[in-house]
Order: sequence, then C-alpha cells, then structure tokens
Amino acid sequence: MLTELEDFARRYTQAWCSRDAASVAAFFSEHGSLSVNDGVPAVGRPAIAAIAQGFMSAFPDLEVMMDDVEEHPDRAVYRWTLVGTNSGPGGTGHRVRIGGFEIWRFGADGLIAASEGNFDNDEYQRQLEHGLERAVDS
Repeated sequence: MLTELEDFARRYTQAWCSRDAASVAAFFSEHGSLSVNDGVPAVGRPAIAAIAQGFMSAFPDLEVMMDDVEEHPDRAVYRWTLVGTNSGPGGTGHRVRIGGFEIWRFGADGLIAASEGNFDNDEYQRQLEHGLERAVDS
C-alpha cells in the first residue's frame, strides 16, 4: 500500500509526464517556491509553471521517472530521472538522461511550500552538447 507521500510523489511525476506545466505547479502552495541548482527561486504557481514549461518545451518527449521518495521529520526528498530529446525550439537534437532530486518542505495546506531541486548541471550541459551516448562513452 502506498503511503500518502509516495502517492503524492507518483502523482507529481505523472504531472511532469503530462506536459501540462500548470498541473506541476498545482502541487505547490499558492506562494510556494522552486529553486533549481541553488538558482533564484521561482515563487508562485505561475513562475513555477514557467520553469516546468521550459523543460517541457526543450524536451517535447519528456519523461520523468520517480526513483525514490524519502520522508524525514522536516522535509521529504524526491529522487527522479529525466529522459528526453532536446528537440524543442533551438534544441540540439541530442538525447539526455539526467538524475536529480528535490528537497520538499510542505505547507499547512499539504502542498509543497518550497522545493530545492538539484542535478549535475555539468553532465546535463555535456549531454545537451554531445548527446547521451557520446557523453557516456567520453
């Protein structure tokens, strides 16, 4: 039986795979925030949807897989793998497979109040430039 957190994480993953950025943002509190690799946080659902849309546009065949979710007293850690071809506007046409995680802090409404996302940006850039196969072989 799925825990409440596992169910939430699976539905969040499905939202990313739906290619509907607003459905991703709906998992966040109204004034929730999402930061990626210690960048400036996107605050509020419209800003969070814009971040999600950026990935969805860059990777029209975007697939996000949930690798794991861990519950801690003050946070949850959601681990994921993103796979897709960078064939959106201005894309390189290369396939990317990158893993990462988000540290979630929940609000009183049961939604994500703050998410700190992290992935290996150097590896991501290498795969964008050279493709997954070449990046792995290098």
